[in-house]
Amino acid sequence: MVKGPGLYTDIGKKARDLLYKDYHSDKKFTISTYSPTGVAITSSGTKKGELFLGDVNAQLKNKNITTDIKVDTSSNLFTTITINEPAPGVKAIFSFKVPEQTSGKVELQYLHEYAGISSSVGLKANPIVNFSGVIGTNALAVGADLSFDTKLGELTKSNAAVNFVKDDLIGSLTLNEKGDVLSASYYHAINPLSNTAVGVDISHRFSTKENTFTLGTQHALDPLTTVKGRVTNSGKASALIQHEWRPKSLITISSEVDTKAIEKSAKIGLSLALKP
Repeated sequence: MVKGPGLYTDIGKKARDLLYKDYHSDKKFTISTYSPTGVAITSSGTKKGELFLGDVNAQLKNKNITTDIKVDTSSNLFTTITINEPAPGVKAIFSFKVPEQTSGKVELQYLHEYAGISSSVGLKANPIVNFSGVIGTNALAVGADLSFDTKLGELTKSNAAVNFVKDDLIGSLTLNEKGDVLSASYYHAINPLSNTAVGVDISHRFSTKENTFTLGTQHALDPLTTVKGRVTNSGKASALIQHEWRPKSLITISSEVDTKAIEKSAKIGLSLALKP
């Protein structure tokens, strides 16, 4: 794909990954294997309290076509077929869920040096049509994200965003929920060699005059070990350590403490990912 502003979902992604990715309070494991025919099989399980959720995903790649089939513990079958570059800069994605007969969806993505467009439509009568577009460069871009309900005949989602990138700084400003929520995020790579960075996410809801923020940082202790920490305006402090104990295999331990209710025990999460 060509370089450019990317898709709408890429706006603020660096800050979101730093602040929210890999934090959890559950017990999770993921095991990936590869069959002699080239099929990648991934089994995962998550324990949430007394509830255990699991799924098995099989992925097959044939030239520019990738097929993903996933079955979960509720006997739902998810299928996603991705066609990479049927035309320059284009990606086509077809997905559906069994037994839901109206879950089919087709999505087209197009990346250009000065634009990124994504559009999807449900395969049913009176579907919801989604469209997002970004124009600009990889330094400055503006975009919009819209959803239109053809049954109701009205916009159900209308968001807008601005993204700014300069050297090791990334800033974004988004207006969500039909103008009710204004959010700003900031990511600063302090030392790329040690993967040291800080990020912040601030939101203001006009209807309730409520303000929220999350502040976080990350640092690589060595090439295989990374630590992260964050704090929110609600008084919750979280930390995690992630270690790549063998190539592509990660163990992550995270914890969360409510500083306003310190008498409560901390939430501890454990994640183990094994890949050959």
